[in-house]
Amino acid sequence: MKGLKDKVVLITGGSRGLGRAMALGFAGQGAPIAIVSRKLEVCQETAAEVEALGVSAFPYACHVGHWQELDTMVDAVYERFGRVDVLINNAGMSPLYESLDQVSEDLFDKIIGVNLKGPFRLSANVGARMMRGDGGNIINISSTASVRPSPNAEPYGAAKAGLNAITQSFASAYGPRVRVNCIMAGPFLTDISKAWDMESFKRQAERTIPLKRGGQPEEIVGAALYLASDEASFTTGALLAVDGGNH
Repeated sequence: MKGLKDKVVLITGGSRGLGRAMALGFAGQGAPIAIVSRKLEVCQETAAEVEALGVSAFPYACHVGHWQELDTMVDAVYERFGRVDVLINNAGMSPLYESLDQVSEDLFDKIIGVNLKGPFRLSANVGARMMRGDGGNIINISSTASVRPSPNAEPYGAAKAGLNAITQSFASAYGPRVRVNCIMAGPFLTDISKAWDMESFKRQAERTIPLKRGGQPEEIVGAALYLASDEASFTTGALLAVDGGNH
């Protein structure tokens, strides 16, 4: 992909799952990576993998749902690298609950905080800096639950629908210097999937997913690289489904 070497990439939720896969994918293109998640030791593990590919990595512990922590983290990343060229809002959470009436206000606020409030603040903070600098790219990782709501994920789907909306509004607000796009991820077999009833999932995939399986984390990397690259220079405000055809 053109234009990615030496670009500084900030990835939230970057220590495992889709975030880790994207961190390694961008590192393979020669991009230094800031890896952010709640647990520093896990960030450091992924940072070591990135550095083994010959590029710099900056592990940082931060709760994406906490506004002030985000601002402090962004300051630290800019102090370390001097800029951010690509922001990937990947951190997310979709906890299980027994029934809708058992969803507490605290749980609801946490889901909205991590999946929507955090990406909003990061996009505003980093995007404004990109506007004052050399421009850049913002990539939001949403979910097909945002456009195809399903039982047991109502707050999550609502938050991701909001993420779709701010993708398009930020693309308008920060264009043409900053491109803002969104990947709507389908079911991926990450750490989260370990809590699934896999036999039930396989039966459902056979019925509803044209590729008849869940995705592997590495299968999101190509879409992220494309959206951040010069090849996507006329792409902004896009909602790209990477879901095995499960539209």
